[in-house]
Amino acid sequence: MFSVRNLAPSKFKLLRYLSLLSECRNHAQSILLPISIPYSKPHLQSFPKFSLQPSINFFRTFSSQPGGSLLKQNLPLSREGNYDEGTSLSLSVCPGCGVYMQDSSPKRPGYFIKPSEKDPNYRLHAHLEHGAQEPEFSNSVKMGLVVEPEKLNAADVNLTRKPEKPVVCARCHSLRHYGQVKDPTVENLLPDFDFDHTVGRKLASTSGTRSVVLMVVDAADFDGSFPRKVAKLVSKTIDDNSAAWKQGKSGNVPRVVLVVTKIDLIPSSLSPTRFEHWIRQRAREDGINKITSLHMVSSLRDWGLKNLVDDIVELAGPRGNVWAVGAQNAGKSTLINSLGKYVGGKMSHLTEAPVPGTTLGIVRVEGVLPTQAKLFDTPGLLHPYQITTRLTREEQKLVHISKELKPRTYRIKAGQSIHIAGLMRLDIEEMSSDTIYVTVWASPYLPLHMGKVENACKMFEDHFGRQLQPPMGVKRVQELGKWVRKEFNVSGNSWESSSVDIAAAGLGWFAIGLKGDAVLGVWTYEGVDVVARNCLIPYRSNTFEVAGFTVSKIVSQSDQSLNKSHQRKAKASKAPSSFVELSPLISDGGIS
Repeated sequence: MFSVRNLAPSKFKLLRYLSLLSECRNHAQSILLPISIPYSKPHLQSFPKFSLQPSINFFRTFSSQPGGSLLKQNLPLSREGNYDEGTSLSLSVCPGCGVYMQDSSPKRPGYFIKPSEKDPNYRLHAHLEHGAQEPEFSNSVKMGLVVEPEKLNAADVNLTRKPEKPVVCARCHSLRHYGQVKDPTVENLLPDFDFDHTVGRKLASTSGTRSVVLMVVDAADFDGSFPRKVAKLVSKTIDDNSAAWKQGKSGNVPRVVLVVTKIDLIPSSLSPTRFEHWIRQRAREDGINKITSLHMVSSLRDWGLKNLVDDIVELAGPRGNVWAVGAQNAGKSTLINSLGKYVGGKMSHLTEAPVPGTTLGIVRVEGVLPTQAKLFDTPGLLHPYQITTRLTREEQKLVHISKELKPRTYRIKAGQSIHIAGLMRLDIEEMSSDTIYVTVWASPYLPLHMGKVENACKMFEDHFGRQLQPPMGVKRVQELGKWVRKEFNVSGNSWESSSVDIAAAGLGWFAIGLKGDAVLGVWTYEGVDVVARNCLIPYRSNTFEVAGFTVSKIVSQSDQSLNKSHQRKAKASKAPSSFVELSPLISDGGIS
């Protein structure tokens, strides 16, 4: 036997280490762990009495990962969320975006960090003071408590605690608090949202609960955000199930509620009657043949929410399913959050962000509809013909329309052209009259340019990615694709108001005011949808833009801040400050 007193300090440490190993081995054998892995250490061979027999790798049981995380590594990469009762009971779904949650890998979708649990009484005695210093009315009385805090039981303490916030995935947390996604490449692991497989088959079913399709469309990008594929599928289902119902068979006919959001972006001078007539006409042309009801709302200003809620409750009935469907960034989640806030229901806040694709999976929203009716928020449909799907996050911010649209009007002649940043160009090739009025309706952060058609190629080579942004940088011009032309023959009967719109999906539109006929050439990147339609806003600006570059709002702000910065430097160096030379605001990499 070794005598501890006679051992050197280094040998005593080793003996202590071996004792701990022996205790861990005995503990592991007592709980009968099934895993058996040989364990050996070369430096233990000189101590035969304390050598360990083949044992388990007990360090595996002390994993730093939360319990059950090993099982979560095999979560399906899916966008089906929790619309299915069976799936929602077995898998945890993020209440903000609908993705399956896991805590094993930050490089996979749905990663989250479970917050540490706090003692419910950790703040209970923080407000107590000594008797001599206690005021006439104690803090507990001011809080409305008759019993002193130290005498409260567990049930009473829970009444004074604030409701816990639901745990969301790391992506939703980043979007809510920082307005951006740390690693956008993680989302690429998810498959595209298959509307036909998930929602489509439920709508096509002739039996089951009543279905209401909440078709959400962006007022500022109506044709680009209109879900044409969904409209055709729902229209076909309505026709088929209506025919079956007339024959006495089971026929569950879906109800379509067309919701046009963000109407606060449309100028208030536009007549609501004219706007509604225009919406119904465009909806028919885009593929929906029967609309149960139409609502024009603003989630930001709570316009039209009362009528929409009443209509949805009546159509859904006590047990119906309501599906919110729309393109990416059309405003579905913001609309549902506004509805929940309006009705005062206890619902989980859906993640909102001014970037496309915020919702990743189907989210069943509780607390908005009464009784057993269910409301589902679905992932935004990807429309590849929208130009925003090709842009980076920073470029999307410039294209995004966040305030009421303001017109920018040009009076031009044949042989002249207008650029909207480096994304779209309008050429006046031929016309029967001398003058034509072109009004640009787009984000104020996009610069414009008016010049001659003969100089358009030089503009593309010298200024795209520089003065005309987005795209940000010359390399991005090539990444966006081929620059192609599309021809339109238009006509009008008045110069006083616009007659025709030439709209690009995800960007904006040109409103054309003319008397007579004209041939227009529209240039943009291949695959971007460009349509001619009846004019939405017939009015134009009272003042006209001049030839050359029209500085965008963001460049104008940068100009002012840069000028002030140079003036401060000039004063600091005691240099003449009557004239300050400005450096270029636009570089190859973006706006400096």
